[in-house]
Amino acid sequence: MSRYDVVTLGETLLRMAPPGQLRIEQAAHFELEAGGTESNTAVALSRLGVRTTWISRMPDNPLARRIARTLMGHGVDTSHIVWVEDERLGLFFVEFGDGARATSIIYDRADSAASRMTADELPAELFSAEGGRHLHLTGITLAISESSAATALRALQLARAAGWSVSFDFNYRSKLWTPEASRQGCHPFAAEADIVFAPIRDAQTHYGLAEGISPEEALAALQGEFPRATVILTLGAAGSIAAEAGQTPIRQPIFPGGGTVGRIGAGDAFTAGVLYRYLYHEGESWLPEALRWGAAAAAMKYTIPGDMGLFEKEEVAALVESGGYSEEVRR
Repeated sequence: MSRYDVVTLGETLLRMAPPGQLRIEQAAHFELEAGGTESNTAVALSRLGVRTTWISRMPDNPLARRIARTLMGHGVDTSHIVWVEDERLGLFFVEFGDGARATSIIYDRADSAASRMTADELPAELFSAEGGRHLHLTGITLAISESSAATALRALQLARAAGWSVSFDFNYRSKLWTPEASRQGCHPFAAEADIVFAPIRDAQTHYGLAEGISPEEALAALQGEFPRATVILTLGAAGSIAAEAGQTPIRQPIFPGGGTVGRIGAGDAFTAGVLYRYLYHEGESWLPEALRWGAAAAAMKYTIPGDMGLFEKEEVAALVESGGYSEEVRR
């Protein structure tokens, strides 16, 4: 049996947010959280009982150690972090909107320790049949620097050589790179993946799909780009649509009656729910149940402040089984 079920690689930032819906200019203090799409996914997977490890490069200072201890507290192995002296931890600031005012994010992550990660810092001994089963990567790691993109590519090559499965999430961030740069950077990774995740807006942005394209047409377009992969498109309030290679598309609605306080990180929770059922399915037809677990995990995340899906496996399983929320008070 492999030591880890899922290996992730990327940057986690220190998130700073004013309390409630205060504007940044009003804030007398900030609430601190850890936030990074790969570590968010690792935490959610760990909460579902999956053995995970997160690879990164961090400055050896109290801010970064706080992040590492947070991840460790949620069951994520952090033994493959490369600790370095006299470098900086990336930050981001969140100003939560309400009504007509949208939530906004300001990044302060240029030249961070993680952006300087190199392929020769990867733990080569990890990438073996005994070391892991599955590698999850996202476009954010590719966007932060050329060296981090090269590191992710080497991790992909090592994972494939070890016989692992691979998933890739486009996770486009317009503040990090242009649509064309993102398409060029992400396409080779998605082409090698067994599972490709993308919001429909990312598919439109990257591959020139029409604004009013139907989910079925958008899915078919991405299947044409990645014919070997299971392609999963998230559709916001319309749920998700997905298909295995050569198979009929499957639609999954969102779970009704969800929360509103934890939108950030819901996509990572969805990914975790899908990967959990992918890794632990019985029989050949894994996708319908995986999409249902993804939708349930995302719905639970919407009820939880912060970036991470701090739910219990039993809570997600109960939602999957019931199909909706209960107003009963647990006593």
